[in-house]
Amino acid sequence: MARATSPTSDASNGWDAVADRFIAAREKSRIGTAVVRAWAQHLPSGASILDLGCGSGVPVSEALIDCGFEIYGVDASPTLVAAFRSRFPGANVACEPAESSRFFDSTFDGVIAVGLMFLLRAEVQRALILRIAAAMNPGGRFLFFLNHPLLQVPGSGWIDDHILEGQYSRIGPFLVEGDAQGNSLFAL
Repeated sequence: MARATSPTSDASNGWDAVADRFIAAREKSRIGTAVVRAWAQHLPSGASILDLGCGSGVPVSEALIDCGFEIYGVDASPTLVAAFRSRFPGANVACEPAESSRFFDSTFDGVIAVGLMFLLRAEVQRALILRIAAAMNPGGRFLFFLNHPLLQVPGSGWIDDHILEGQYSRIGPFLVEGDAQGNSLFAL
């Protein structure tokens, strides 16, 4: 069962409170694994991969481990990290915020962030990307999923949460297509 924590002391930003629901949903989902496997084909055999916001490791780290990669997972939720450790006892995992992870003292052939970047403030994203770049081995690859509801089809009325199986109504327009001069663009 997920543990409740106070907002001021919760490094997971609320994810620990819903960890059990998240684990149950991800156990049933393979969303992202095809993209991750295709990306990983460009890495050397046995490559070291840092999984930022790894959650319980299912299904992303699981797919990479099954392909023979050495995984280092980072998540700020104690419940999710405990589930990761239980499922993958040989993998390296740390319970800490991705942006301040001790794993950035090492280098990696690949870094992956599925469902993390859009949760971070813009200045934290920029700082994290700089840390990722510094931790990449020459020729290293970075893959992140940007599945924020702001990036859904303009004019759509609903935001679908495929992880927690919710649906939310938009509160206003987020994407504007085109400008006053008729230039084609998308702007937040």
